Amino acid sequence: MKRNLLPLIGMLILAAGCTDNKTTKQKTEDMNNATLQEVTGRKNFGASHALVTTPQPCVMIATWDENKNPDVMMAAWAGQLDSKQIVISLSKHKTTDNLEKTGAFTISFADERTVAESDYFGLESGNKVPDKVAKAGFTVTPSPNVNAPIINEYPFTLECKVLSFEDGMLIGEVVNQSADESILTDGQVDLAKLKPIVFDASGMCYRALGDVVGKAWGAGKSISE
Repeated sequence: MKRNLLPLIGMLILAAGCTDNKTTKQKTEDMNNATLQEVTGRKNFGASHALVTTPQPCVMIATWDENKNPDVMMAAWAGQLDSKQIVISLSKHKTTDNLEKTGAFTISFADERTVAESDYFGLESGNKVPDKVAKAGFTVTPSPNVNAPIINEYPFTLECKVLSFEDGMLIGEVVNQSADESILTDGQVDLAKLKPIVFDASGMCYRALGDVVGKAWGAGKSISE
């Protein structure tokens, strides 16, 4: 709805002969924030602040292009719908073009060992550098289950097929998960060995995950009892 209203708001401002230097977007945010009430003892940031949800996973999406060249990009706005479905918000990219052609992708997770390469995949467009995976020194293996590449340097990968991709919202179904033996403990993925990183939108940086601080479905039992 905001996208439809912004042009109209801009036309009304111009018609009124407004001469200040604020952009239409800034004026709209000012109007929205003007209706907010202060929260006692806290600082208000409004709805558009970077910390809407943080930290965010550093999700690496890999696809084939029309020439079977592998492409990888980093996405932060990603989540899980249920045990077999994931959702990712994407604007126009080489990746989105590839998704429409192949209907498949793989998901991996940036880790402490691959910070520079993963950040590079987020900075560089496959439209400008079609061999950016090789330029980063990474290699690929074709997924045996979906029409997408597996990036060998990422030890944990989800193989996915596209369920829907509308209005920039990608929903994928996970058909298989595979992990290198190096990140397993007792046959299960061990995050302490995977060492995934997260994106800190407040500090504009990547952070490592910390220590285990409690048992899921267990830490709260002391209060229940």
